[in-house]
Parts: sequence; structure tokens; C-alpha cells
Amino acid sequence: MPLFPDDYGSSFFDYLAHQRPDLVPTARGWASAPSSPLEEGRGSQVPPVAHGTTVLAIKFQGGVLIAGDRRATEGYQIAGRRMEKVFKVDAHSAMAIAGAAGPCIEMAKLFQTEMEHYEKLEGIQLSCEGKANKLGQMVKANLPMVLQGLVVLPIYVGYDLKRAEGRIFKYDITGGRYEESDYHAIGSGGKDARTTMKEHFRKDLSEDETLRIALLALYNAAEEDIGTGGPDLVRGIYPTAKLVGASGIADVEDQRIGSVYAALINERRNGD
Repeated sequence: MPLFPDDYGSSFFDYLAHQRPDLVPTARGWASAPSSPLEEGRGSQVPPVAHGTTVLAIKFQGGVLIAGDRRATEGYQIAGRRMEKVFKVDAHSAMAIAGAAGPCIEMAKLFQTEMEHYEKLEGIQLSCEGKANKLGQMVKANLPMVLQGLVVLPIYVGYDLKRAEGRIFKYDITGGRYEESDYHAIGSGGKDARTTMKEHFRKDLSEDETLRIALLALYNAAEEDIGTGGPDLVRGIYPTAKLVGASGIADVEDQRIGSVYAALINERRNGD
């Protein structure tokens, strides 16, 4: 019997869901979790869950920039200051996550494995549209956890080699997939970030201009939203940012991000 029967095609996610459903995030027993802070009046409280907050994507001349802050929260407390919310998926795509931290990270890792598995079996990469659709299926499969308050929402970006352009996809909790033409942000500070990007965005931005707008959007979101972490100059903690283009994916170094923030803070200090 082949290790991966044809019944599951090239999808590692489908294979895992059928052969080892206990390893799929949606089958980890969350359905038995209480649906409210007090389960059936017995006083058993839902365990606190860390949440990731603001992530965004914005197009520029050479592709797409995707970024996110680093803070994770549990209610009004900071659960972590160095959470990674932006992940490389394959050579020409990346995703960022907002929502319950544990399931978010699991979904990102499973999506990475799904793409590697497909490429090894088929010998080619899935198309940009195909990747976006596959992630939508995974978001839809997470719906039982959403009903328990464990929401996972991603932004997916990819460089479409056929179209020679960067693309941005957003999702709703039922797995609905929608393409954004220029920029998008999600999470508790998403509205504030989108407002900043709307004010400053224009077509054919350079890479440096795009980075500045993205970091300004996260900075403004952090000022208005307690769940979004701003630049931590004391600890040297800055948002994560990746550039997705025809040549692949490049991490934006902390030193470069720190320099942009130093200039932004100086402008604020001088009232510019």
C-alpha cells in the first residue's frame, strides 16, 4: 500500500485529516471546551488563550510587503513580546496571522507542510490562486474552534509569476477568500492600520516608501490599540516584515526597521 494513497491526491492536509485526525488542529478536543466563561453553571473557566493582533500587507512596485507587530495578549495582560506572526510559506508566498496564538501558529506550519508536500508529489509549485484556495479550505476547517472563541484569520500574499505581480488575499472565518487590490490589515488594530495606509498609499510605491508606510501603520495602530505592540526601543523589539517578489522572499532586517522608526519618532517629536 502506498504511503500516500491516491484517495487524498496531493494534499497533505486531507491525508492527515483522514488518517490522523487527532493531529489536525480542529480535532484537538476544543469542541469540548466550554462555550462561555462559566460552563453549565459549574464555575469552570475557559483557560486564558494568548492572541496575536495587528498584521498587514501592502503592494509596491516589485511585489508585496507583509508585516506584523510582535505582541501577544491574554485579556489585558501581555503574554509575549516576541511572537512571530509573519511566516514564509514557500519561495514566492508568505502569510501573516491574527487570532488565537496557538492555533494560528499551527495553521501556518501546516500550510507550509502542505505546500512542500504538494511540490514534492507533483514536481511543481501550486499556482498563486491554488495556494490561496487551499488556505481558505484550512480556515474553513477551523470553524469548530471559532465557535469556541479560538479565531484564526490569515492574510496570504504571493508573487504571481504568470501575472508578474504581487497579490494579497484576505479571509473570513468561514473560509471565504477575497482578493485586495492594494493593501489590507487585520487584527484588533487593523482598522487603525488601514486608515493610515489609505491616507498614504499610492500606486507604484518604492520598496523604501512601502516599508515606511507599513511601519507607520503599525505604529499608529499601537497608539490606539492596547493589543498591538509598538517598537520597543529598550529591548530592541521591532515588527516583523518580509518582502515578497519575483526573486523570492527577503526578511527586512531589524537594523533597517529601527532606522525607519528612529526617523518617524524624530518627526513626531519635532511636530512634522
